[in-house]
Amino acid sequence: MTFFDFGVVAEFWPVFLRGLGMTVFLTVVVIILAGILAVPLALARLSGKRWLRLLAGAYVEFIRATPLILQLIYIYYVLPMAGIRLDPIAAAIVGLTLNYAAYMSEVYRSGIQAVSRNQYEAASSLGLRPFVTFGKIIFPQAFRIVLPALGNYFIALFKDTALASVVTVQELMFSGQIIAARNYQYFTVYTVTALLYCAVGYPAALLVQRLETWSKRGWANSG
Repeated sequence: MTFFDFGVVAEFWPVFLRGLGMTVFLTVVVIILAGILAVPLALARLSGKRWLRLLAGAYVEFIRATPLILQLIYIYYVLPMAGIRLDPIAAAIVGLTLNYAAYMSEVYRSGIQAVSRNQYEAASSLGLRPFVTFGKIIFPQAFRIVLPALGNYFIALFKDTALASVVTVQELMFSGQIIAARNYQYFTVYTVTALLYCAVGYPAALLVQRLETWSKRGWANSG
């Protein structure tokens, strides 16, 4: 008896690839949407308006205090009772985006706070408007600071897309479960699944390391 069945791999390879494609698709779409949504959320957390800080803070803390899998289940299975129905892929994107936006907003917030106050004062002395100051001076510096952390979230998100299976999205992990349920070749199926995750995740991790090195060198040169 052989543990690894190449015949199973050959037969279901297209299914594996479709699952991997969906995983990559979800990762790219969600990281872009969450990265965009996290910026106003971080600014709300830093706002001079107390009600806005409290509202944004309550959202972030709620997301942190509840499991991602529960959030996905709630969006897909509970919201339809209130008349809000999303297809599986949309529900996965919304749930993952709302979750990661909360965490990434805290990263942005720390990056913005790390920028020297002298930058604000210099921009003000030049007569720049706050929006221009943030967009052209503050945010680019903050983004460089938080870039390595954002890269780590990208890798974490790539793995967390496996939770989309709870809303019936056939990403890589769910594809593996379906294949294994058909032929009971658990060793073969989950070994291939792990190797495919690694084939994408490991190069991504190396890229994050390079970005971190680039970020440090950039700050050293600017200093």
